[in-house]
Amino acid sequence: MRIARFAADGDPQYGVVELAEDGGRYPGTVSVLTGDPIAQPVQLTGERRELDGVRLLAPVIPRSKVVAVGKNYAAHAAEMGGEVPTTPLTFFKPNTSVIGPGEPIIYPTTTQHLSYEGELAVVIGRICREVPVERAKDVIFGWTVANDVTARDLQKSDGQWSRAKGYDTFCPLGPWITTHQSIAEVSDLRLTTTLDGAVVQDGRTSDLVLGITEIIAFISSYTTLLPGDVILTGTPEGVGPMLPGQEVTVSIEGIGSLTNIVASDRSGNADSSDPSPTDEDHA
Repeated sequence: MRIARFAADGDPQYGVVELAEDGGRYPGTVSVLTGDPIAQPVQLTGERRELDGVRLLAPVIPRSKVVAVGKNYAAHAAEMGGEVPTTPLTFFKPNTSVIGPGEPIIYPTTTQHLSYEGELAVVIGRICREVPVERAKDVIFGWTVANDVTARDLQKSDGQWSRAKGYDTFCPLGPWITTHQSIAEVSDLRLTTTLDGAVVQDGRTSDLVLGITEIIAFISSYTTLLPGDVILTGTPEGVGPMLPGQEVTVSIEGIGSLTNIVASDRSGNADSSDPSPTDEDHA
């Protein structure tokens, strides 16, 4: 099942997406639900809309947080000049960084190196703490696609990652949440990122160093996860800069494709220089 959050005539609504089989970007329909399925029991209202007639929004606005795992693909750790951490490396992105498909990623004037990071994201479905590995599947609501946008130069200069990964618009999510795959079914999916149509990342979720169940167990060992919280599982190799005017698309087979345009900060024009890759401190 694919759960979308969308806007049509007024306030955001939720619905079940049914895709057509004859191609196109988002062919199909969305059957409207009575409320937010993460927060409460819901039913179909009987109303159905054409999918290309609504605006898809971020499928979830996390109740409290986005938690991300850094350097969770060995090849990505290597391209950044380091090794996979011996202890899982996690960090937070604020829920104010979340945007949906089609919304602009704002290039702040404070950075000269804005980078894409395509990732598989886990949406949590219940309050949980200290979840054992064998129970991790019970706390998952579904899966979505993410782009862990990062200001590389700020990541290096600050020495910690809150600002570099926490700006508004730095966490695109979408296009919907899929709820029908098991952990095993998402454990070997192709993940690609394209920049203006050219493939820049091409990996598989089977290359994750820390698997989904281990990620949930580790994160929940130190923080309570709430319904709607989102976990970003890490990015494969191939990260690099993106500039204002460029289009970035992250696609995960069986889940969907998330497309956003990079836009200049309203307060001024972003520097369009193309700095070299940075050092091993980066995720």
